[in-house]
Amino acid sequence: MTEPGAPLKAFVAETTSPMGTWVRVSVTASGVCNADIATAAATGPGASFPVTPGHEVAGVIAELGGQVEGWAVGDRVAVGWFGGSCGHCAFCRAGDVVHCPERKVPGLSYPGGWAQSITVPADALARIPYGLDLSEAAPFGCAGVTTFNAVRGAGTRVGGRVAVFGIGGLGHLAVQFAAKLGYETIAIARGGDREELARGLGAHHYIDGNAQTPGAALKELGGADLIVYTASSTAPVDELLTGLNTHGQLTLIGVDAGSLTVPVARLVVNGHTITGHLTGSAHETEEAMEFAVTTGVRPMIERMPLEQAGEAVARLRSGAPRFRIVLDTARGK
Repeated sequence: MTEPGAPLKAFVAETTSPMGTWVRVSVTASGVCNADIATAAATGPGASFPVTPGHEVAGVIAELGGQVEGWAVGDRVAVGWFGGSCGHCAFCRAGDVVHCPERKVPGLSYPGGWAQSITVPADALARIPYGLDLSEAAPFGCAGVTTFNAVRGAGTRVGGRVAVFGIGGLGHLAVQFAAKLGYETIAIARGGDREELARGLGAHHYIDGNAQTPGAALKELGGADLIVYTASSTAPVDELLTGLNTHGQLTLIGVDAGSLTVPVARLVVNGHTITGHLTGSAHETEEAMEFAVTTGVRPMIERMPLEQAGEAVARLRSGAPRFRIVLDTARGK
């Protein structure tokens, strides 16, 4: 992007050697995420040009800064929405690097991964395990680690019931993680055409939001201990809470510009928790990928050439892709 609202276009950028604790990664695959739409529009305050979006990156280390330790040229690495932190604030010292007030995000803090090369802080790197293809690894930097953490971090009782609302780019991963972590898994989406897919991903039950009221249907199944909400519209949340068990939790990872209106009495009486979840650290991204290799969890991806990044964004805006688009730097036009 060379100016606000302009079309994405390919251009040749100068490649410089990384300094200090930064590394340069030769990019093989880079995911296209809903969060990239705003980055690609480049209309926000303080945008500096040119803008290169992309925060789901997988590739191989090409160069190391002089102060980098623990990494080597040729290492297979992923870089996600977490693109580095200050390392000294209270959040960083507590291990919560994602909420560091000085955290960096590829595409916003520095040129992102929709390129053949990206230079990032070494603390943003996640090691990709063998057994995971680089194109499959790319979405783990955002969608994968986000859904993995949302499911495993909720503290749901062993053998509990987890519902996933929305079976798209985030939801199809959340269903897999919930099932592989041993929870009775319920997939909720609109239309009966997604039931076979949802069950193939590991869902034990399927609720068609067009045919049933989701919260009431959840209650009939015994209620959910955790609802992972991946849809972009928050309008259904109020009704959905009627299917949440006492002391249950609803975790929002899909968001829009709206607000929630929840009856306070119901919240208090049932001891419900409603929380938001952002993403995960580089270490947690490694854990998500290692778990995926062990259990067979994989993102459903559609590959497109890097040169078609603008088309990929247009398709994402239209809602055309069902799951994850990955830009491939090796594919030509």
